[in-house]
Amino acid sequence: MFESAEIGHAIDKETYDAEVPALREALLEVQYELQQQKRFPVIILINGIEGAGKGETVKLLNEWMDPRLIEVRTFDQQTDEELARPPAWRYWRQLPAKGRMGIFFGNWYSQMLQGRVHGEIKDARLDQAIAGAERLEKMLCDEGALIFKFWFHLSKKQMKSRLKALQDDPLHSWRISPLDWQQSKTYDKFVHFGERILRRTSRDYAPWFVIEGVDAHYRGLTVGKILLEGLQNALKLPKGKASGMNPAPLPSAVDQMSLLNSLDMSLSLDKDDYEEQLITEQARFSGLMRDKRMRKHALVTVFEGNDAAGKGGAIRRVAAALDPRQYHIVPIAAPSEDERAQPYLWRFWQKIPSRGMFTVFDRSWYGRVLVERIEGFCTPTDWMRAYGEINDFEEQLRDAGVIVVKFWLAIDKQTQLERFQAREEIPFKRFKITEDDWRNREKWDDYRAAVGDMVDRTSTEIAPWTLVEANDKRWARVKVLRTINLALEEAFDKSDKHDKKDKKK
Repeated sequence: MFESAEIGHAIDKETYDAEVPALREALLEVQYELQQQKRFPVIILINGIEGAGKGETVKLLNEWMDPRLIEVRTFDQQTDEELARPPAWRYWRQLPAKGRMGIFFGNWYSQMLQGRVHGEIKDARLDQAIAGAERLEKMLCDEGALIFKFWFHLSKKQMKSRLKALQDDPLHSWRISPLDWQQSKTYDKFVHFGERILRRTSRDYAPWFVIEGVDAHYRGLTVGKILLEGLQNALKLPKGKASGMNPAPLPSAVDQMSLLNSLDMSLSLDKDDYEEQLITEQARFSGLMRDKRMRKHALVTVFEGNDAAGKGGAIRRVAAALDPRQYHIVPIAAPSEDERAQPYLWRFWQKIPSRGMFTVFDRSWYGRVLVERIEGFCTPTDWMRAYGEINDFEEQLRDAGVIVVKFWLAIDKQTQLERFQAREEIPFKRFKITEDDWRNREKWDDYRAAVGDMVDRTSTEIAPWTLVEANDKRWARVKVLRTINLALEEAFDKSDKHDKKDKKK
């Protein structure tokens, strides 16, 4: 895979000086068109051999293009803040917005490669990391991102010659970094596992470009021309062009039965039982959140449901059990301009809690397969793809110790009508009812079908859905708290068993 990057590619100074002005002008032109159109972001991943010109090439790109529209990010050792969250969180925070370019050093490939070379992870973990990178890049490209992946290469002989030349030069010996010496000792392993990563992750939507790094003129022109051609081609595509084939429609149940039909909507609690059970579950929840085992976990709860199903009341009863410093409630509305400039899941990644903390999502990432699907705010391709992206997102949370508990609060159509009418009649509740609520009610059957599909495709062992019979608010509030408590206890039990196994080893 690296043979053609070890043959001594070179460009003479005269040719280089003749070609650079036109290339630079063309790059600036496409960069400004990218910024003007704001149709997609550009992500450039920088990887490869130490000393192969990675930093020098990025410095050159900043000189040729407008650096104000380029965000260069370096991911070194994880900070305490990053260690307390899923591994991908640090990358999601730094994604460039549409119309901008982001250059990532120390990206997801650097982390997995260094880990495998130095024996911190085994082949199985490397394969998992490779699969995770593929899913992330596919999702980013499906959301419109343009990804360039560069591997800057030197042969073993070229690398050793460079180190010797620098070492013998008093004026430039300072350019040798500890990483250079380290990689000179692990070169064979680095190239072996690097080839494995490139082979597994070079896809039509995010291919790798291997750049021989010995000659600065060749290196700079090659990278510049690849970026120019890729940007020109992407900007020529018709606006809103969808990738891939249109998905087949999801089948509706032949007998018109849905999962929501199976709920017993008559379930209820009288006032005395409710107050007793509520305070019991709140005390239990408070104790679990203060348990020392919570230091290994974070808690995320997702509240979805019919309009007027009582989500706000249920959330208040959950929050009442805790110190306000322990939790954060995130109400989800229509995305802002900044959020629309990013991949769909970006705004939710920003709110993932650190270990020991709790975040409540009042509405959530499931909006894509509910309201956006029903209202036509996204294409069928987008919301069909979202089921898999959401499952992957929640699996990443689980793998990082985040406990995800998801609720759908269900009421019947008559109960909703009564609550809507009550809201219109009671002055201090009028703010809760809007034209959108009445309009959504007209699409009752569409929403029921979408909820059924959502549960079928995203209720997993990792993050199951809990359907809550919410005609009686008291019943619903107690069931929500009890479900959260059971999820915490189950997660703690699994952690205890895992710790015991580790001690035996």
